Amino acid sequence: MAVFVIGAGQMGAGIAQVAAQAGIETYLNDISEAYILKGIEKIRTLLEKNVAKGKISAGEKDRILSGIKPALSLDDAKDCDLVIEAVIEKIELKQEIFSRLDKICKSETILASNTSSLPITEIAAATARPEKVIGMHFMQPVPVMSLVEVIRGLATSDETFGSVEELSKKMGKVPVEVKDVPGFISNRVLQMMINEAIYCVYEGVASPEGIDEIMKRGMNHPMGPLQLADFIGLDTVLYIMETMYKGYCDSKYRPCPLLRQYVKAGWLGRKSGRGFYTYQ
Repeated sequence: MAVFVIGAGQMGAGIAQVAAQAGIETYLNDISEAYILKGIEKIRTLLEKNVAKGKISAGEKDRILSGIKPALSLDDAKDCDLVIEAVIEKIELKQEIFSRLDKICKSETILASNTSSLPITEIAAATARPEKVIGMHFMQPVPVMSLVEVIRGLATSDETFGSVEELSKKMGKVPVEVKDVPGFISNRVLQMMINEAIYCVYEGVASPEGIDEIMKRGMNHPMGPLQLADFIGLDTVLYIMETMYKGYCDSKYRPCPLLRQYVKAGWLGRKSGRGFYTYQ
């Protein structure tokens, strides 16, 4: 069994880590060697922290790292059994990648997308094997969160779903089947909560700190919705809301004007140093 992961950012690196931890031969790809090495270094740092905490041994850390091979070209996916794409949320880019993979990979290879909101059916349409295309939406941070939303496209076969379900369990995850609708389940529910929390700030109902405190202490959430939005990235939150707004044609998914304003200002959350909170 061999898995090819496209994208060495936070999500892609996390997926590669859990695959290698499960003893699966893993390839990590990105547009440059520097990005791949940066992703592997993130994995190394996380594993070293786990060694320091006594969660894994130094030998286990070395075994996992040795199981991740850098891959500079999509052509290196030609003999892999599963490809998991984890690039930015742009449908045109994903379609281009899947179209290329369709020509490179063997006919039995499953092509999966880690998209958080884009339609699997539309991505699959770029290939001649839509029955072999599926969504595998991992949660962030991947090594910690147990859920994988497994999304069937219109043509995804039972065999493909069964293989991905089994592999997800092997990677230590809990797979949950979801239909191919905008936002799936996780983001359809989560982003609505985040957007409503932003409306509460916009309308002056309470401060970001107050809103988050209410949700943490009153609803037992480990992180408030605005703190979580900063962690996800406000540009990503806006993109998902716009995808659902367009997909459902329903005003309840309309992004809050304050969210649009923050994104235009470059206040994207933790990654930019400022969002609903300020970060060093």
